[in-house]
Amino acid sequence: MKYLVLVAFIAIFSSLGTALYFMLKQGAKGNKMALALGMRVGVSILLFVCILAAWKLGYIQPTGIAAGQ
Repeated sequence: MKYLVLVAFIAIFSSLGTALYFMLKQGAKGNKMALALGMRVGVSILLFVCILAAWKLGYIQPTGIAAGQ
């Protein structure tokens, strides 16, 4: 699970960097910039859903302070 999260964060940051590159090269009207930002949002949502599913299926356990204390 750690490697999946690491790969997802690398994909998120590389997509953000790609969007920045296209914004500086073509301006805010670039279609490639919007595609890169859309991909970043999609990968972020996919990561959240995967973490939520892993928690619900019992693959990962929450840690920290118990609720109500």
